[in-house]
Amino acid sequence: MSPLNSPTELASFDSDQRGSPAGRGLITLGPAFVAASAYVDPGNFATNMSAGSAYGYQLLWVIVAASLTAVVVQAAAARLGLATGRDLARLCRENTSRRTATGLWIQAELVIVATELAEVIGGAVALAVLFGIPLVVGGAITGAVAFVVLALETRGLRRFELAVAGLFAVILCGFLYALVVAGPDAGSVAAGLKPGFAGPDSLLLATGIVGATVMPHAVYLHSGLTAQHVGQWTARTGSSRLALLRGQRADIGIALGLAALVNVSMLIVAAEMPGRHPLDSLFDFHTAMRAEAGGAVATVFALALLASGLAATSVGTYTGQTVMAGFLRRSLPRSLRRALTLLPALGILATGLSPTTALVWSQVILSFGIPFALVPLLWLTSRRDLMGDLVNSRATSAALAGITVVISSLNFVLLWHLFA
Repeated sequence: MSPLNSPTELASFDSDQRGSPAGRGLITLGPAFVAASAYVDPGNFATNMSAGSAYGYQLLWVIVAASLTAVVVQAAAARLGLATGRDLARLCRENTSRRTATGLWIQAELVIVATELAEVIGGAVALAVLFGIPLVVGGAITGAVAFVVLALETRGLRRFELAVAGLFAVILCGFLYALVVAGPDAGSVAAGLKPGFAGPDSLLLATGIVGATVMPHAVYLHSGLTAQHVGQWTARTGSSRLALLRGQRADIGIALGLAALVNVSMLIVAAEMPGRHPLDSLFDFHTAMRAEAGGAVATVFALALLASGLAATSVGTYTGQTVMAGFLRRSLPRSLRRALTLLPALGILATGLSPTTALVWSQVILSFGIPFALVPLLWLTSRRDLMGDLVNSRATSAALAGITVVISSLNFVLLWHLFA
């Protein structure tokens, strides 16, 4: 894949914006919105709404903290791509032994398969509640439509980014509507921002929220998208990479800020449902919404879930291509990779296993992948020989190190509780 879009796309940019702050800010928008789709995927639906239905606003602060953590991580990933013009996977291959790079590739592929599992299941559940389509058929439809979205990348990376951003907008608008209907209480929202837990089960759920928010594949994805755009941005604006960093920060701030708003809205909507009680599955949430908040809100929820599954699974396949090319300098035909990542999800749906149970275990697998992405990210972004003027400050390195330790510890707590 070329780091530049088509000549037609290049020519379409208004040359009067070249080098202007407004032009830099506009042209660098995009990669973070694609990465943000990982922060509002079906796994987030399950964890955030479970937290709201079981504990009201008590775990709202966890979502806010996890969202702030995501900003730090994704800023580092984007800065890595901007400074080097290469993605995290490729840099790992170039700066580690062959055995280490192979090991990192294998675990990254497992993470991507687990991610695809959650996204396909989410889309299948949405089609089931909207149209009564059997789960296996719905999973196949989700995979096929996501493949069409992914195919837009062959006509220009910007088209793919716009399609994913459009699906992201559906999720955002859906939950904003549901939020307005729910009518949150300002005092309860403020109380939910105070750190605290309501027992061991709430700690377990909080750990799941963090694990579902800091997605390891999004780190590879964001660095790769930014790396592909670097030459294009420089050619269009005439700006240095240090100057382009400002536009990247705006992209990350807007995209992840909106993702945080969606995640907060998920919890609030679940917390404000009349007769609130713990719910165990996405089917339960839809049924409860229809009974207690009306058919319109239930339909909006299902549409947002469908958009989430479509966006996240197309992004997952794209990430798989980036990871394989970076680690191995090889790639599979897009249709073959789509089939290989789709089959495990369809197999699980065909067995009759609870979709929500499958979602939980996919998050367990993802928890193992987080340190394998964050540790190399911290190491590489702290090297001045690679990063130049964009190298981490001491404060940034300390923040990334702290995030890595805290998330890894929380995920081990999650695993201990699950197996215990």
